[in-house]
Amino acid sequence: MKLPLQISFRNVEATDEAERRIRAEAAELDKFCDRIMSCRVVVDVPHRHHVTGNDFQVRIDITVPGEEIAVTHEPGKHDPYYKNLDVAIRDAFDSAARRLEDYARRRRLDVKHHESQPHGRISKLFATSRYGFITTPDGREVYFDSNSVLGHRFDELHIGNEVEFAEELGDKGPQASSVRLL
Repeated sequence: MKLPLQISFRNVEATDEAERRIRAEAAELDKFCDRIMSCRVVVDVPHRHHVTGNDFQVRIDITVPGEEIAVTHEPGKHDPYYKNLDVAIRDAFDSAARRLEDYARRRRLDVKHHESQPHGRISKLFATSRYGFITTPDGREVYFDSNSVLGHRFDELHIGNEVEFAEELGDKGPQASSVRLL
C-alpha cells in the first residue's frame, strides 16, 4: 500500500484487538493486488437505537490505479452473525479480496475471450429439400438444414451469401447447428 491504512470507528468503541485484526486483513490484500494506493476502513454501528443487539457494519474503500473499490458489509434483517465484530471484519475483507482479484484480472486482460464463430459462403442450396452447404475459407463443405438458420427464413438465403455458423460433427460429417447471415 502506498499510503498508510486509515481506520475509523463510528458509534462503537475502538479496541486494540479490532484494530490489529483490520491491519492484518489489510496487509493480506497486497497478495491479491500489489497496486493498492490507499485503503480506508470504517467500522460502524449505524442504528444505535437500542442499548443491546446492535450489528456492525464494515466499509472498506480501496483506491487502485484507474478505479475505486468500495465494499460495505452490513447485517441483513435478523442476521445474528454481524453482532460479532470479527465476523463482520472477516466477511468485508473476503469480499474486498474477491473484488481486488477481479480488478487484477481485468488489468492483466485475463478475461474470457469468446472465439469468433467460423464463417463461409453458401455454396449449394436445395430449396425443395430445405438444406444446403457452406464452403469455408479453407475449402471444406459443411452441411446445414432449414432448422439451423437463425434470424432469417431459409427461402431468403442465396448462393454466395456470407454466413457465420456453429460447427459440430453430424452422422455424415461436419454440419452447422446454427447459421446466421452476416
